[in-house]
Amino acid sequence: MAEPRSEPILRVRGLVKHYPLTRGVLFRRQVGAVRAVDGVDFDLAGGETLGVVGESGCGKSTVARLLCSLERPTAGEIRYRGEDVATLSGRALKAVRRNIQMVFQDPYTSLNPRMTVGDIVGEPFEIHPEAAPKGDRRRRVRELLDVVGLNPEYVNRYPHQFSGGQRQRIGIARGLALRPEIIVADEPVSALDVSVQAQVINLMERLQDEFDLSYVFIAHDLSVVRHISDRVAVMYLGRVVETGTDEEIYDHATHPYTQALLSAVPAPDPEGRERRERIVLTGDVPSPADVPSGCRFRTRCFKARERCAREVPALAVPERFRGAGGPAAHDSACLFAEERRTPA
Repeated sequence: MAEPRSEPILRVRGLVKHYPLTRGVLFRRQVGAVRAVDGVDFDLAGGETLGVVGESGCGKSTVARLLCSLERPTAGEIRYRGEDVATLSGRALKAVRRNIQMVFQDPYTSLNPRMTVGDIVGEPFEIHPEAAPKGDRRRRVRELLDVVGLNPEYVNRYPHQFSGGQRQRIGIARGLALRPEIIVADEPVSALDVSVQAQVINLMERLQDEFDLSYVFIAHDLSVVRHISDRVAVMYLGRVVETGTDEEIYDHATHPYTQALLSAVPAPDPEGRERRERIVLTGDVPSPADVPSGCRFRTRCFKARERCAREVPALAVPERFRGAGGPAAHDSACLFAEERRTPA
């Protein structure tokens, strides 16, 4: 894992993405909105890995697509080295996209089955011809395959001739082609076997050191996130509810949603399973088209009070962590974050 630098290269403030809900056939009118992302803030330092975790539907993948400019935000800022990516277009946007690349979740659908591996990995050079001379691209493609642990002689093979883990390595090689500063990895190992997951994670850590990369690593597997991340952001229903270093989140979680997620992680030894307090959440995740008032987690929360329905909790350092020696970077969006984990 690379040593993170303190200065952020990516700042996200008030990021919002709403998808309109319409009604009517001839005259369509908006009757609501799906609040996929609804006010997300975070920073990413050079050489750092930020893990983003949460249940399916919480907005993680939408954040990934917004960071890579695959979708435009409804509101908010995505500042890469001080420049708001959300306001760019044309050549300016193309230049920024070269430095923020994406590794997609499904290695079976993210690669064009009609293209050879050489064409897939070399396609970024067609879009950004200034990145490599035309006569040198084949050599660069072979080097990239070698870097991710694939035989360069496979350059003329097609995706169906590779396993899932090998296909994800091809996707990583494509993401590295333009030598980006930031790679947004959207659940890059969720579709792989456990043993293959470890290989891909180890590869990504090695590449981070070798290419001085910063990662936004999106996943729902908390054990994977802990292994690779320097800091963690926990999302629920379109918002970040807790952030901190991996140690702060995993050893001192204060938000009840984070506590519930951690209690569900399998313990490696029987004694650990017996000592662990299992927190079972009741009810279903509310629809992002009809979010609860106040705290969005209150309908499933074991700490919920009447106050939670009236007030929207800010992402702030819990009271018991304030003062000398406290983890100042540990923020939690809970009105009762200072309370210990004691489910009712």
